This record gives sequence, C-alpha cells and structure tokens, in this order.
Amino acid sequence: MILYLDTSSLVKLYLDEDYSELVHSWADRAEVLFTSRVALAEAVAAFAKRWRQGHFADQDFEATRNAVMDDWPSFSSVDVDEVAAAELAARLTLRGFDAIHLAAAIGVFSRAEGAPTFFSSFDRQLNQAARLEGLAVLDGDSKAYPLAFDGSMEVHEPGAEV
Repeated sequence: MILYLDTSSLVKLYLDEDYSELVHSWADRAEVLFTSRVALAEAVAAFAKRWRQGHFADQDFEATRNAVMDDWPSFSSVDVDEVAAAELAARLTLRGFDAIHLAAAIGVFSRAEGAPTFFSSFDRQLNQAARLEGLAVLDGDSKAYPLAFDGSMEVHEPGAEV
C-alpha cells in the first residue's frame, strides 16, 4: 500500500490528537509513505505554534521537532508541479498549501502502477477536492475504511464483523 500524508495527517504521527492511532495504523501498513516537501516546514510550524501557545514544554517541543526531523529521510517527499497546483487552487478554491498537497498526491497516484494508493488528510475541504479528483481518501469522517490494504479496495464499516 502507498499512503500520501498531508500535513494534518503527518502531525498525527507525532502528537496525540484525535485519530492519531488511526493514522499510525495506516502508516504501519504502508509500504511507502509519501508527502510533499512543504510538509516538513508545515509540521514544525504547527509544533512551534502549539509551543508558543503553551501546549508544549520547551523540551517536549524540541523532542517533537527533532523526531520529525530525524524521521524525515524515511518519507518519500514529493516535488510538486506548481502549475498543476495553481490550477487546482483556482478550480477547486483551495488554499495554497492544500493545492500543493493535492497536486503532489495526484502525481503519486498517477505513478502508482496499480498499487493500492490512499490519500490521508483531516481537512474536509481538501478531502472533498481529493475525492473530486478521484483519489481514495482515508480520514476520520469516513463511513468505511479498508480493513486490509491488499489491493482489493474492499471496505467495511468500522467495527463491523468480517
């Protein structure tokens, strides 16, 4: 399985938030984790914002920042076609970095050669745009999740007997 993480999903690998366990389980099943090159700066900015707001002690902020920096080489970071991102931003009324993530993910999907490929975000507008572009989206609001990422794309209701 190939998994593309936008920054809202990437951050959940480092912070204990709603759906963090779910993102960890998807990441554990993935053969390859993709994200855009902008995700590193966005993630560290999110950590820094929480630190400035008093949600992190100094040492916790440094440990979290260092963890993502240390892990960064294990992610397959994607360059983006900035013209494609600009077109997506205009056509789908996306914020700039959301358009960058979507363009990068579309690029990953187009080269997946039939491998099961999923897009993970916790931004409703971005997920709606990703679905419009034909991407398989994993998020916390989905009514169904693939239980096994074996290429079948079979989905089941969460908690349903299989």
